[in-house]
Amino acid sequence: MAAEDEKRIAGEAAVALVKDGMAVGLGTGSTVRYFIQRLGQLAREGMSVIGVPTSMQTERLAAQAGIKVGTLQDHPELDLTVDGADEVDPKLDLIKGLGGALFREKIVAKASKRFVVVVDSSKVVRNLGEKTPVPVEVHVFGWKATLGWLSDLGCKPSLRKSGMNPYMTDNGNFIVDCAFGGIPDPAALEENINNIPGAVQNGIFAGMADLVIVGKAGGVKRLERAKRAVSAASGSPLSA
Repeated sequence: MAAEDEKRIAGEAAVALVKDGMAVGLGTGSTVRYFIQRLGQLAREGMSVIGVPTSMQTERLAAQAGIKVGTLQDHPELDLTVDGADEVDPKLDLIKGLGGALFREKIVAKASKRFVVVVDSSKVVRNLGEKTPVPVEVHVFGWKATLGWLSDLGCKPSLRKSGMNPYMTDNGNFIVDCAFGGIPDPAALEENINNIPGAVQNGIFAGMADLVIVGKAGGVKRLERAKRAVSAASGSPLSA
C-alpha cells in the first residue's frame, strides 16, 4: 500500500476518538491533514469541537475545513491532541519537527489529557534516530555557538535552509537538524539538548504519546503505552 494511503487511513481513524464538545489539539503535517479534513466534515455536519492548532499552516487548514479555531489561552487543558511523527520507536518515543512546528507541538501535546500520534508504517523504527535527524529550534541570537554546543553531544548539526536563506519557524527562530545515527536514551538526550543555551526546544518527544495509530493495508495497528493498560482493560475500543 502506498504511504499516502496509509496516512489517510491513520488520520481518518483518529477522528473516532473525538467526542462532541471536545477541545482538540491539531498537529502539523501530511498525515494530520487527513484527520483535520475529516474532522471538519463532522463539524460542518453539526459536531461541536474547538481546534487548537500547532502552526499557522494548521490554523489555515482548520479554518478552511470548517473547524472553530481556539487558543491555549482560552483552552489551557485539551481533551485530546492528534499529531504526526517522523519516527516512532517500540517504547512510543518520537522524533518530530521535520515540518518545523515542534515547539508549539510539544506545548499543545503536554496540555492534553491524551496525546495520539498518527503515522504511516515507514515511520515505525527499531531505534530512534536511525533514519531521521533531531530538529532543534534555536534562538537566532548566537545560533552558531548553539550549533557548536549541539555538536558536542555527538551529532552532525546543520542549519535548515529554505532556499538560500535559513528556515524560519512561526516563532521567529532557526532550526538545526542534528543527525545522531541512533539514540540509545531518548529521554536523557531530550533533556541534555534543552540544557544548551540557545536551544529553545527539540524534536524528541519521550514518554509523551499515549497511543500511536499506524495506517496499513486492511486497517490500522494501534500501539498503546503500557501505562494505559488499566484503562485498556476496562473496555476501550482503541486498546492495542
